[in-house]
Amino acid sequence: MEYRNLGRSGLKVSALSFGAWVTFDNQLKINEVKDLISCAFDHGVNFFDNAESYANGMAEELMGRAFAELGYRRDAWCISSKVYFGSAKDPKPTQKGLSRKHIVDACNQALLRLKVDYLDLYFCHRPDSEVPISEICWTMHQLIMAGKVLYWGTSEWSAKEILAAHEFAKQHGLIGPQMEQPQYNLLHREKIEREFLPLYESIGLGTTIWSPLASGILSGKYRTLEAFGRTNRFALPGLEWLQSFAMGDNPAQKFAQIERLNKIADATGVPLAQLAIAWCLRNPNVSSVILGASSVAQLQQNLSVLQMREKLSDVLLSDLERALIGL
Repeated sequence: MEYRNLGRSGLKVSALSFGAWVTFDNQLKINEVKDLISCAFDHGVNFFDNAESYANGMAEELMGRAFAELGYRRDAWCISSKVYFGSAKDPKPTQKGLSRKHIVDACNQALLRLKVDYLDLYFCHRPDSEVPISEICWTMHQLIMAGKVLYWGTSEWSAKEILAAHEFAKQHGLIGPQMEQPQYNLLHREKIEREFLPLYESIGLGTTIWSPLASGILSGKYRTLEAFGRTNRFALPGLEWLQSFAMGDNPAQKFAQIERLNKIADATGVPLAQLAIAWCLRNPNVSSVILGASSVAQLQQNLSVLQMREKLSDVLLSDLERALIGL
């Protein structure tokens, strides 16, 4: 495993990490979760990603129980949670958003569900225009001072919003946001490669990226739009929106891109999923690529990309770029 600093911080996170989104509780139960976490840990993964909203808190319950039963030393791994959407199925006004009350309540609830004394990483899962940035920064700082959180950051915030939080924290002697968790993959690149570019150097922003396979589109399993539409992932509770989100405004155009990428993968003899993950890893501004998996075999295959990155030659990278624009 390769380990990278989380931005400018001293924290070393595994270049490949493992997340609970979509699969935990919806598809996986405790024994399967333990097998996957054990597999990831044995391969050197030390960062495990979660959120209050994943399966309405059940994803954290399962991850917490798995780690407790596996018995790994707490100082050997990092765990995250995210706050914004709430864990209740129909959250009340005080059970969602980034008010001081909800941030603190959600942190305490996550600690209980995950069976830990502190969160290594705590993300504001979305920006909240109804809450002053001062309230968010002070609350996160106080959670760090209380020993409940080590590093805080954001997920799907704009560069302008991140910079505003950082500048407020700096002006008031507070610990500011250290990392952002955006989507990043061959089909979704704007934030990591353009919008955030000034922040890597100016504030030392780290990134833990989600959906390296674009919600499964880049997995290589779906060669046609019809096959993708039949996947049972989108029938899972609360994920009905994911198909339209993944496909965007022009599904036919997107699958034309996928077919060209699949042909390159076929020619190289490397599965498209591995090519896509290795492509994300090549970016030095990516601290960690979050993997999801529904089986140990799938996870092992995706973890093996660290051994095949040398196959991403300049010629192959150029071919991938040309395939995306239809050349």
